[in-house]
Amino acid sequence: MPRIHEAERQQGVALLGVLVLLLLLSLVGATLLNLAGQEVISAHVGREAAVAQQLADAAVELVIGWFHRPRTAPSSVSARLMKQHQTAEGWPSFFDQAGRSQFVGTVDRPDVLLDATNPSDDQLLNDPTTGLFRSVRHLGTVRQIKAYAPSRPGLLCTIDATVQTEGPSTFRQSVSMQLSTLDLPPLRAGVQVGQSLGHPQAGRESSVGVHWGTLTVGGNLAVPRIEEIPLLSASAPITGQRYEETTSREDRWTETWVGGEVQVTEPPPGQTARPILPSHVHTMQHPVPGVRFDRWSYDLLKRVAMRHGSYYAIDKDGLLYPDGNVESGRGISPNQVFHSKSVGDQLGLIFVDTLDRTAPRADNLGTVKLGAGYFEGLAVVQGHVLLGPGVAGNLVAVLSPPTGATGVLGVRVPVQLSGIQLNGVLYAAGDITVDRAVKVYGAVTAEGTIASTGTGASLEVWHNHDLSRGLFQGLPVVYPAPGTWLTRY
Repeated sequence: MPRIHEAERQQGVALLGVLVLLLLLSLVGATLLNLAGQEVISAHVGREAAVAQQLADAAVELVIGWFHRPRTAPSSVSARLMKQHQTAEGWPSFFDQAGRSQFVGTVDRPDVLLDATNPSDDQLLNDPTTGLFRSVRHLGTVRQIKAYAPSRPGLLCTIDATVQTEGPSTFRQSVSMQLSTLDLPPLRAGVQVGQSLGHPQAGRESSVGVHWGTLTVGGNLAVPRIEEIPLLSASAPITGQRYEETTSREDRWTETWVGGEVQVTEPPPGQTARPILPSHVHTMQHPVPGVRFDRWSYDLLKRVAMRHGSYYAIDKDGLLYPDGNVESGRGISPNQVFHSKSVGDQLGLIFVDTLDRTAPRADNLGTVKLGAGYFEGLAVVQGHVLLGPGVAGNLVAVLSPPTGATGVLGVRVPVQLSGIQLNGVLYAAGDITVDRAVKVYGAVTAEGTIASTGTGASLEVWHNHDLSRGLFQGLPVVYPAPGTWLTRY
């Protein structure tokens, strides 16, 4: 009998051990299930927070885009985002001459406010069909966008964006960022020449034609006949035709400012070499009242290129060196640098320094030979330029300058420009020599002069009106100021 009781006792102990083990396993399982549930909740919250962050950042980026393309902004805010002041030089600016930003509002009374509690703003922002954020409507909605005064002097404004995610549980996020400005001086003329343009000799006159804007010449302007200067006419056709392709040279926005005098080398019978000029041709402007010349500072452009563009050194052979590292065998041809594959291949600001990488002087200017078929960007050469693209160029869809007083921005007519070889800006600290017929949409500036190598070598420029407002494709108008991004809640 004792043996039977001992066996039963051992079985009871074993059963108790199994029960204890099962209890422990149950506790461990419950703990693991609880931890797994918490992980799922944490992962869900993390996903919601990440989505909200992306939505809020997208809202801020949209506002930044409005500064670059005011026509894409809602009509209720577009005028507020345009430059409203002028510098002492007469350039449009976001700041008054005391350096105060045009944004003066507060977080409670902002300069710009889009609030989804307002049905019209909600439709503008979040409508599934037409809303600005319709492509991300399945992720969430933008509840509020604000723009108001910056907290630091010298900055432009503060942008706040508040968003809310969609789903079983909503997540609300608000971010804030302050914007800085580039404020590069605008180019208010289609062509600007610091010295005289053309020589008063048959065959060596000016070979420059300007459409849709102003020709500015620091010295004298030499033309074969006075008829070579386009007439100002409110009824002139808005086309992409060269002047030599039209029956009469006329333009709706043409104006000519000359520091010296207009010299005519081949006057017709009965006309003198100094004929009576039309009212839109202004001569003897130097020294008083002075020719408006939009100069780009060497130091400013160099800093901008190093931060927002591309910087190159140059040697005496005209080879370029990225980032200024001049080493034997590393030089590349300018045609490799100034070459866009197609329309839309925007290369931004490309800055070519002087031979000794100091401010331009008569003895430190290199020569850049531009022969690529098409360039889209801003070419700033601290030297001379030989311009002779070897192909016919591209077809570019553009907008004319404003044609009337309808609205803040006026009416701009769509135009197709064929054969464009340079779409943007060419700025030279020295001379520009044109080796063949060249067509430009944008602006050309030479602090020296513009000359041609012979018959058929000409420069024809259609001025991009956006450049006169300081809007340069490939360069930021505004950008996030470092160290100002923060999450509000």
